[in-house]
Amino acid sequence: MAHLLMIESWVGAMSSLLPRAIHESGHRFSFLTRDLHHYLRAAPSHPHPLLAADNVLTTETNDMPALLSYVERMHDVLSFDGVISSCDYYLATVATVAAHLNLPGPDPQAVERAYRKDLTRTTTRNAGVPGPRFSLTQDWPATAKAAAELGYPLVVKPVDLCAGMHVREVRDEAALREAFLALEAFPVNARGQERVPTVLLEELLVGPEVSVETVTVDGITRVIGVTDKSLAGHPWFVESGHMFPARLSKTDQAAAIDTAVAAIEALGLDSAVAHTEVKLTEDGPRLIEVNPRPAGNQITELVRRVTGIDLPSVFTQLAVGHQPDLRARETGVRSAAISFLLPPHAGVLAGIDGVDTLAANPDVVGWALKPAGHRAGEPTSNNSYLGHVMVTSPDADARARAEQVVNTLEVRYAE
Repeated sequence: MAHLLMIESWVGAMSSLLPRAIHESGHRFSFLTRDLHHYLRAAPSHPHPLLAADNVLTTETNDMPALLSYVERMHDVLSFDGVISSCDYYLATVATVAAHLNLPGPDPQAVERAYRKDLTRTTTRNAGVPGPRFSLTQDWPATAKAAAELGYPLVVKPVDLCAGMHVREVRDEAALREAFLALEAFPVNARGQERVPTVLLEELLVGPEVSVETVTVDGITRVIGVTDKSLAGHPWFVESGHMFPARLSKTDQAAAIDTAVAAIEALGLDSAVAHTEVKLTEDGPRLIEVNPRPAGNQITELVRRVTGIDLPSVFTQLAVGHQPDLRARETGVRSAAISFLLPPHAGVLAGIDGVDTLAANPDVVGWALKPAGHRAGEPTSNNSYLGHVMVTSPDADARARAEQVVNTLEVRYAE
């Protein structure tokens, strides 16, 4: 039985899936956070799965020297076998701590290159991995000039935020100015970390978007499969659903896989689970981003239901230096899909109609919806979800079934 140190976590699905994977792998964990209330707020009516840790520790996780000193002392007492996190903002932190303690883990610099979109862009461009034309700027004059040179329409992105936050399409300088000011007004992320002020401008790519789920061990990348993605909320890029496996031609699937593997190799990722997003355009595949951790939005559950491979468990095994079992098993499921319920607009929920039909639907294998009284925001990022429905199918049509179920739900507002 290995003992993992988990440094911070998301409060969404992975905050339940990763603790479950650790325990089902026969291991245990201690949880370290700078703000325990961040997780207590996320689950006010029942204990959060993270609090099932053997030990709950608190210290400043945003100060690396202080964190390393604290973890050294805890390591002497509790003896950790690996370090792990599901939260993008702490993936490089975890890799640095693991290296400092001489524990297994990926190269911290490779993780940082993958997490930071600006570093990903420059590194993969230099390695010849196909991607969009782009520019990196900081002040407004340079941003306006770069946009004019790239040509509209463009996509504006922060280089160090997640869940699609502040990612939007702009078609003229007025929209660009609005996006720039919004980023400028958000100098600190939700975890109290100062943001990198760099703005990433990219040409707008047209075509279906997919993600390639991979595991890299000893320099060899194994492809678990390709997931499709549906987007909503123009000019935002909100993920409204996913299906595994994606219904692609052999040519498109090979193109997506080759691009993802090339990007992982260029970034130097090893001992890693990765979720790499690729756009399939008329001019060929284009790299969107590389996430050096298992996919969010319960994509790992879709993979598990189809293949029997539990990527959070694989992530756990890599963190303690074990060789993961990547053999697929027959599950009787050919496709699995998740569809998200987005708010039509901001407001306080009075309720969601149609919930009573979900339990009776044989296709539905999981669902969750926000209760009455929840204050919904505008549907501008993946943080806006009001809930989800997950379905499985013995055929390749799970996505259509999931979307059909979600479309039966109706959001009512208190006002």
